[in-house]
Amino acid sequence: MSMYNIRRTIVFACSFLIFYACNQAETGSKEDYVIASGQMPNIAKDKAGNIHLVYGTGDSIMYSTLPDGGRSFATPSLIAVQPGLAASHTRGPQIAATTNGLLVTACTNAGDIFSYIKEDSGDWLQTARVNDRDTVAKENLMALAADGKHVFAVWLDLRSKHNQVFGSRSLDGGKTWSKNIQVYASPDSTVCECCKPSVQVKGNNVYVMFRNWLQGSRDMYLIQSADGGTTFSAAQKLGKGSWKLNACPMDGGALSVTSDGAVQTVWRREATIYTSKAGHSEERLGEGKGCTLEIVNKQKVYAWVENGDIVIVKPEGQKKIVGKGSGPMLKALGQEHVLCVWENNKQIHGTIIKL
Repeated sequence: MSMYNIRRTIVFACSFLIFYACNQAETGSKEDYVIASGQMPNIAKDKAGNIHLVYGTGDSIMYSTLPDGGRSFATPSLIAVQPGLAASHTRGPQIAATTNGLLVTACTNAGDIFSYIKEDSGDWLQTARVNDRDTVAKENLMALAADGKHVFAVWLDLRSKHNQVFGSRSLDGGKTWSKNIQVYASPDSTVCECCKPSVQVKGNNVYVMFRNWLQGSRDMYLIQSADGGTTFSAAQKLGKGSWKLNACPMDGGALSVTSDGAVQTVWRREATIYTSKAGHSEERLGEGKGCTLEIVNKQKVYAWVENGDIVIVKPEGQKKIVGKGSGPMLKALGQEHVLCVWENNKQIHGTIIKL
């Protein structure tokens, strides 16, 4: 072969590899990478578009960030060492971005919820405890959300000897927390004791979703507050069907609020993933568990676990497998991309998908 043909072959091969790499990056099938060793990732986005990640490893609460427009996370740093940190089986640290900065909450196996704020110096400071009665959050199932200065935390609480949904608000970015309030108490003694509640905040409106346990059915319910979480309306069942189950599904679903205030939910009943708006019938999405959703440019993106695979469903319905694992979390990156993070074999994975 002549030198010309050799050079031509090399150029063609390099061009093909570049094309292949770019194509894989576009489709997302080769974007899966390990961010760090740890469990139960949770993410939040600040007003500048930066993504903030928190997760647990042993008794350590870890933090990393993905700058706006970045393609990889920064080297993780330690927030705090909290003995008995809960960070497995849908239990783990939570993070929210407020007008005061970043806020993280973390629960211990003893049943206490601690909060931390990131100071201007970059250091993390432990602030007030969220639960105002000792060791009542023994299920370690909690959620955190913020919008501007409005912050609300919810968890399963055992102060009445049966699991009920409790909450607390903060108006100073997590430095202090209000007196705990009972968001919902089941008339059948307890809500589902193994499913994590979800919470979203939109201005002074607080939306809480949880799995109930009424007359043997473990169905999803939505409850709302229009006064910052001081009082809540009656709980509303999601979907028309019911799930009779004498066991714990360990699957709490997720919710999101659109810019016009519409509440969109996604959840599992038996082996099926459903989506629904409050007051509307459910729509079947597929088979799986551990589902979540995100609104990107007014379009819905879903993710769940199906046969051990993390799948993402784009707005037009295209389903894409991005890796193995559990606990996917989604966050919009601009108007055309979405970030997905998840856990697999005690490692935090991530991928960026173009929509």
